[in-house]
Amino acid sequence: MRKRHQWLAAPLGAGLAAGLLSGCGSDDGETVGTGEPIVMGMTDEVASTDPASGYDPASWLLFNNVFQSLMSFPRGSTTPEPDAAKRCGFDDSDSKVFRCVLKDGLKFSNGNSLTSEDVAFSFRRTLRIDDEAGPAVMLSTIRDIETPDDRTVVFRLRTPDATFPMKIASGAGSIVDHREYEADALRTDGKAVGSGVYRMDSYDPRKEAQFSVNPDYHGPAEVKNSGMTMKFFRGDQQALKNAVQKGSVDLAYRGLAMKDIAGLQGSTTGEAGGVEVVEGSSAEVQHLVFNVKDPVLGRPAVRKAIAYLVDRDALVRDVYQRTAKPLYSIIPAGITGHNTAFFDAYGDRPQTSKAASALRSAGIDGKVKLTLWATPSRYGPGTVPGFQELAHQLNSSGLFDARVKSVPLPEYEKGVKNGKYGAYVKGWVPDYPDPDNFTAPFFGEGNVLANRYDSERITGRLLPTTAGEANRAATDSTFDELQNIVADDLPVLPLWQGKQYAVARENISGLEWTLDASTVFRFWEISKGSEE
Repeated sequence: MRKRHQWLAAPLGAGLAAGLLSGCGSDDGETVGTGEPIVMGMTDEVASTDPASGYDPASWLLFNNVFQSLMSFPRGSTTPEPDAAKRCGFDDSDSKVFRCVLKDGLKFSNGNSLTSEDVAFSFRRTLRIDDEAGPAVMLSTIRDIETPDDRTVVFRLRTPDATFPMKIASGAGSIVDHREYEADALRTDGKAVGSGVYRMDSYDPRKEAQFSVNPDYHGPAEVKNSGMTMKFFRGDQQALKNAVQKGSVDLAYRGLAMKDIAGLQGSTTGEAGGVEVVEGSSAEVQHLVFNVKDPVLGRPAVRKAIAYLVDRDALVRDVYQRTAKPLYSIIPAGITGHNTAFFDAYGDRPQTSKAASALRSAGIDGKVKLTLWATPSRYGPGTVPGFQELAHQLNSSGLFDARVKSVPLPEYEKGVKNGKYGAYVKGWVPDYPDPDNFTAPFFGEGNVLANRYDSERITGRLLPTTAGEANRAATDSTFDELQNIVADDLPVLPLWQGKQYAVARENISGLEWTLDASTVFRFWEISKGSEE
């Protein structure tokens, strides 16, 4: 498995029916919004306007609003439903043949018709280009794509993959016009032509992107505004905060500092400058990873002692200002199959006596010296302070002599890959809201944790069993066993689960429908009234 680049900020879990799924919503094609245009700001930068390359939250935000997928996640749901498709489903009981039939009359924003040829072209193109910064790794189970007619597309998969509908409902499933995009090269002109709810009228990566409602969109979305301007603050958190408080942007999403969010939450609307904080659920997680071949952390007793000493409540309270919550398993709360294996095994408060006993039973006397490795920006501004808090917790027990070392991202990733670090940070944001996406990438050859851990039970039995189960709720017991194995072996220690936030002027509505488990930020759900 090729490692994919992880970025920070999604939750809930539900089953997928093996039969054909029928679409719902207002598919009359009359989508022109009549509400006020919206201006939003964020500090993230869009890595690419081409769906074959962008694999980051800002790029996918753009894709989810400009491009259409065969399926999409309805607001408040983690079960995908047909979007460009009229119906989709597995043809077989093995979850290896997936068929979609397109709606009639689909068009791209340039007026060109959208047919099964465009769908097949889009997936083949992403796989052919195989951009290192792109989502091709998510589509690796595709063996062949057939288009028996203009409205039908059939995916034949290499292995059973019950999560395939979720994958194609993500940014990785964006459909492009085969007449506008080269089959074997990325688009570099900063333009985007899709069939989604909006069309991108202009894009300046140093300033802003402007979107208007696509009059040719034919799908379930009901648009509550007449357009969106997305302003880029390029990492300047203070400037973004000032802009939303002064009213030069209507809302801020992704990028406000933790202290600012906490401060605004504790203020009245008047004290906060006429803005309100909207909180949503998220499945973003952060882990402390252990290299099981390291001379120090390779000893199970050392890892267990750490697990007994970590105080997650203090971590999220003192460092993250309660913008996150404690996490006690590798599958976060709200996702199908979640349990509390680490809480059950190690408790929720430091237990120094149990930590000392674990070390003594392994013949370890004296303080254990170790380094907690971090990188300053990749996993959020709280990462290094958070690791300093963890070191303080370990040292306060009298059992450890821990220190924190932070290095630039290129050096950090090289060190992780080469097995240089014994304990280090990894953040994870799901591509789709299913327990598979919190487990399969973490185990086996080429896993994203690079911690030298291997469990034949997990990779040889449990994950293959869940991969072919179309009824995702039926995987609960298997994922429960998997989480218990991880808690016992301790190749990784879950730390926290994030929350999603947007800060908006008091006349902005609908944000609660954009901050849900699917990770889809839906422009069309946001509306703007008059300010008092």
